Amino acid sequence: MQRIILILLGIGAIIAVVVGSTAIGATRRDGTNAAVIAQPSTAIVYTSPTCGCCANYIAYLKRVGYSVEVRSVDDAQLAAVKDDRGVPATGRSCHTAEIAGYTIEGHVPVEAIDRLLAERPAVRGIGLAGMPSGSPGMPGTKTATFDVYAFATSSTMTPFGKF
Repeated sequence: MQRIILILLGIGAIIAVVVGSTAIGATRRDGTNAAVIAQPSTAIVYTSPTCGCCANYIAYLKRVGYSVEVRSVDDAQLAAVKDDRGVPATGRSCHTAEIAGYTIEGHVPVEAIDRLLAERPAVRGIGLAGMPSGSPGMPGTKTATFDVYAFATSSTMTPFGKF
């Protein structure tokens, strides 16, 4: 009996390793490859209830595997969220998200979010200023790379990467 239990425990351990290793670097629902990180399950997105592109960005996050909690707020409350999280005034967009303790401002591509979560730099968050055509959640065609910035305070924006 002890031998059977040990065999079953061994098989369980092998299954756990195999299942765990396939989850890392797995393919997302949209067909892209996930980064070799444990992606958090929830994004909290603060948005105006009248903004259509915010709904499109939320759908994008869901498509790439995030669970999304939507918090519809009025414009004054949304500005207060951005102020509280130190989003620079010149880098603001129409919605603000929280993922794993970081602030994500605007239509940031998931590749930038993956890099942020993998590297975990000492910043408050990253953003994509404005509402660029072809960015996640926005209509149009992407015609150039998106310049994503990082911010540590409400007055600093530094390049984070081109996506």
